[in-house]
Amino acid sequence: MPVPDRLPRATGFLLELPDAAPIHCRIDGRPGAPWLVFSNSHATDLTLWDEQVAAFGADYSILRYDQRGHGATPCDPVRPWTFDTLADDLAGLLAALGIENATLAGVSMGAVTALRCAARHPQRVSRVVASDGQWAAPASAAATWQARIELVEREGMGAIVKPTLARWFRPDFAERLPQACAQVARMIGDTPAAGYIGCARAMQAYDFSADYPRLALPVLYLVGAEDGLLPAVMEQMHAATPHSQFARIADAGHLPNIEQSARFNAALATFLAQHRQPQAELRKDR
Repeated sequence: MPVPDRLPRATGFLLELPDAAPIHCRIDGRPGAPWLVFSNSHATDLTLWDEQVAAFGADYSILRYDQRGHGATPCDPVRPWTFDTLADDLAGLLAALGIENATLAGVSMGAVTALRCAARHPQRVSRVVASDGQWAAPASAAATWQARIELVEREGMGAIVKPTLARWFRPDFAERLPQACAQVARMIGDTPAAGYIGCARAMQAYDFSADYPRLALPVLYLVGAEDGLLPAVMEQMHAATPHSQFARIADAGHLPNIEQSARFNAALATFLAQHRQPQAELRKDR
């Protein structure tokens, strides 16, 4: 396992964890600054957060990583996993890097992962920014995800690229932001089928609603205003969370950090300025 103060910056690397599969991650930003950790959505990778790294790298040490079975992080195709597994992966990554206190930010699946990590490992988390995630799987989730799983099993990841883009973004997304659209399409298509299916199974059935009234840290809930039923769901999550804020991102669907990055970044910056965390460096001992 690499020594923390010798880990590379501004390039991806695979970090071996003692009790889990290796995780592909990348460190950017200002050494010694507070930690801001980004967790990706389903069918994407750590490049999902490029715009946020550009916006916050001067003031934060930024850790991005590929969730299990996504990007360059391998998965165990035999042993199933849950959101508890994904949350513990994140906590294990922080521990392996010697990061004792961090702000966690996630979108969609990454939002659920970040919130569950805060509930299971509160000593390592100072704040959470959760975008476009749900506190429980809706009643339709099992059948919906099963249909997508079977499509991928039959036809491969290429079959879900266009339907996923249509579900995630406004109709004008490809015309307005062609490079971003191409980037997301590439991420979806490049996601390993086993990773897509493994995380889809985790999303078929979960309920963490009991966690939210007990969260004792600041939470910002962000949601694309045009992300179906999620604005109403996330407003309920906000109402149940004691120290939380809630904001809609106008003219955005499921990934507002991509579709309306300037508005997303402005909301994130305001929240971070309101709730400061201490400077923190990578620990030099284990």
